[in-house]
Amino acid sequence: MLPWTGTASAHGSVVDPASRNYGCWLRWGDDFQNPAMEQEDPMCWQAWQADPNAMWNWNGLYRNGSGGDFPAAVPDGQLCSGGRTESGRYDSLDSVGAWKTTDITDDFTVKLYDQASHGADYFQVYVTRQGFDPAAEALTWSDLQLVAETGRYAPSQNYEIPVTTSGLSGRHVVYTIWQASHMDQTYFLCSDVNFT
Repeated sequence: MLPWTGTASAHGSVVDPASRNYGCWLRWGDDFQNPAMEQEDPMCWQAWQADPNAMWNWNGLYRNGSGGDFPAAVPDGQLCSGGRTESGRYDSLDSVGAWKTTDITDDFTVKLYDQASHGADYFQVYVTRQGFDPAAEALTWSDLQLVAETGRYAPSQNYEIPVTTSGLSGRHVVYTIWQASHMDQTYFLCSDVNFT
């Protein structure tokens, strides 16, 4: 399925392993009022209840003007909402709980869809340290380990970032920072994974 949305402010997101709001949109966008979601996918349920626009605008979770000082712009506990960007639209993505996961192995690829073809000055991919429990703890900068950093990517709609890790098992968060090339615009994207 090719990701697409009709929003005028469309930009992009990690589509594999799916970011929290993209995954919720993918699983429930055609059926977001289904009461079964509350039991089957409670973290998405709370996100849809808090602000459906966080899913409809799955490709707009960015912050302008951070100047590369990400911990100052995005405080601990607010990493998945980009520091409560867009007037708090994405706050529910910081909620602690058992988000649906994508199974991955030590060697995986982060795939990002860039609808607007902004390009990238760089990507940084982090994974939470072994022992961190995203189902019980708020995500902080000190929980993250840098596992991949790229150089510049020319404007395109699809990017792939190869990642190699070792010694990880169970539930983790893959945290992708995408520094777009067209301006000081940074995307902060949480993907929930299970290392098998």
